[in-house]
Amino acid sequence: MQVDWITNGDMWANSYIVGNILVDAGVLPMAIAPHKERIETIVLTHCHFDHTARVKEIAHMCKAKVAIHKNDARGLLDEVQNLSMHFGARSPGIIPDMILKEGDIIGDFVVLHTPGHTPGCICLFCEKEQLLFSGDTVFTDGAFGRYDFPGGSRAELQRSLERLAPLDVEGLFPGHGSPVEEGGRRHIAAALSLIKSGYG
Repeated sequence: MQVDWITNGDMWANSYIVGNILVDAGVLPMAIAPHKERIETIVLTHCHFDHTARVKEIAHMCKAKVAIHKNDARGLLDEVQNLSMHFGARSPGIIPDMILKEGDIIGDFVVLHTPGHTPGCICLFCEKEQLLFSGDTVFTDGAFGRYDFPGGSRAELQRSLERLAPLDVEGLFPGHGSPVEEGGRRHIAAALSLIKSGYG
């Protein structure tokens, strides 16, 4: 399965295009424009502004539906929840077309609810291809997302990592940093060990 990785600098989250899905929408619309005919659904891994800043413009450009977990849907309007003021900006101001929940199927992926970074954080998992799009739940350097923002929870994040650790993951595509195409499960195990050690 081909995954196109789109990055826009350290401040903004990664976006990925896989099939007809765009995962996260913090990048500039011009970076998405060459792929706009492919994209039918934008899946937001959570509501933070670095992942959602350009969702309104990209959705309009691609004529795509916007999907987010029910627990983070309000964050597309709420500046406290989405942290937009930290970026000197305003909320995306968009109401999602699709409200996601645990177990929903989007294309070849199942939605895994992995709270901790935010209440509505999700990952997308394709068991057949052993691919995980992890948002800010877990990164490829063996680290995990912050839990000190509004709605965050260290205990929930640890449970989410415990839930991900047994999955047979090769390709790991995080919200920040570089993705890996092999050995993703090792990165998840490292993050779980780190949070269990009391780090953070």
